[in-house]
Amino acid sequence: MTTAAPGLYRRSGWVPLLLAVSLVSALELSNRLMNYVLQEFGQEAHQRLADWQRLHDLAANAPVDRQLRLVNSFFNRVNFVSDIRHWGEEDYWATPTELLTTNAGDCEDFSIAKYLTLKSMGIPDSQLRIIYVKALELNQAHMVLAWYPEPDADPLILDNLINDIKPASERTDLKPVYSFNGEGLWLNKSGGRQTRAGESEKLSRWKELNKRLDQSLRP
Repeated sequence: MTTAAPGLYRRSGWVPLLLAVSLVSALELSNRLMNYVLQEFGQEAHQRLADWQRLHDLAANAPVDRQLRLVNSFFNRVNFVSDIRHWGEEDYWATPTELLTTNAGDCEDFSIAKYLTLKSMGIPDSQLRIIYVKALELNQAHMVLAWYPEPDADPLILDNLINDIKPASERTDLKPVYSFNGEGLWLNKSGGRQTRAGESEKLSRWKELNKRLDQSLRP
């Protein structure tokens, strides 16, 4: 397995150029990015980005349930590698470009990539939430993506631990702690209650990730 050296992106000063409308309404990978990836990371990395673009183009107008399945299975093919091993940091939230180019990431990276890709396909931000949970069987922190067809619905969970997309009520192995999207931050209380806790910008890693995404759009 080939992975990036710790700190590669930041040491080189390269900010992966991702020409998209903040990955909200369209996904368009620039020739500059694709050429750079081909030269520096090889044909397989280049192909993964091309496949991501193709996935978006083919599924953008598909029914939501198909979009969820395609996006979940696409990113679940990426290798799971801890942040400390992959980036040389305890907790680094990668962009989808970094995840696919290096073909490795952890649960946060999988969830973020799925969230941004589904948003780019037109799923409203209000229907998507990244959820920080405790994986009870593993006894460790974990992150998943949830899709809510209605605000109070039992959401469907996209998870890199399993390929099946199941309702949250069937994922008794996961204990939600908090959730967030581009619109806000929510804390989970006893009895399944959720309390809004302000803006998602309170999460420093989320704020830093969005800053890098914004920088990648600059000429």
